[in-house]
Amino acid sequence: MKPLLFLLLIIGLTIGTPQRGHAQVEQLEQLALDIEKLAQMKSILTEMYKGYEILTGGYNTVKSIAEGNFNLHSAYLNGLLQVSPTVKSYVRVADIISDQATLVSEYKAALNTFNGSGQFTGAELNYLSGVYSNLFNESVDNLDALVMVLTDSELRASDAERIAAIDHIYTSVQNELSFLRQFNGRAAALGAQRQHSLQEITNVQSFIGQ
Repeated sequence: MKPLLFLLLIIGLTIGTPQRGHAQVEQLEQLALDIEKLAQMKSILTEMYKGYEILTGGYNTVKSIAEGNFNLHSAYLNGLLQVSPTVKSYVRVADIISDQATLVSEYKAALNTFNGSGQFTGAELNYLSGVYSNLFNESVDNLDALVMVLTDSELRASDAERIAAIDHIYTSVQNELSFLRQFNGRAAALGAQRQHSLQEITNVQSFIGQ
């Protein structure tokens, strides 16, 4: 405002001169208007700059929060790829491995017994062998699934999800072992029945021979 008052003072001093003074007055008035416009423009620019600072600050705040959330999210996801000691020492893990060893041992022993009994045909023995082979392949798939659950960076899952998966594998192995024992029991009963029938025939033949 001081420059404006100064210009008005000059206008007052020069107002008494003739035409030259009148021209100077017009020039000074225009200059005063230009200065006032510049002052207004400066005020507007100052407000715009303040708005920019607020906007920039808000953006940086949001960006920092977003990056922080991403880092937390990334850390969480990476953590899901790591297998905790709790999962690795879960009792069902040892049970699954033990049941797998039992399954292999029992089907091999049964197959050897049936092969040596003389009560089954070649086709029947091939059928028995095929059932055992399929059962073994399924049990290997269960072990592969167990290894995946227990290996870092193979599966993204929480401890609860990994334990649930192990429980599912354990149930599957238990079902396979139960099926094997029922199957072996039926095959053994058939072999025993044939052996008994053969013995009766032998006894009858021996009685007739007397």
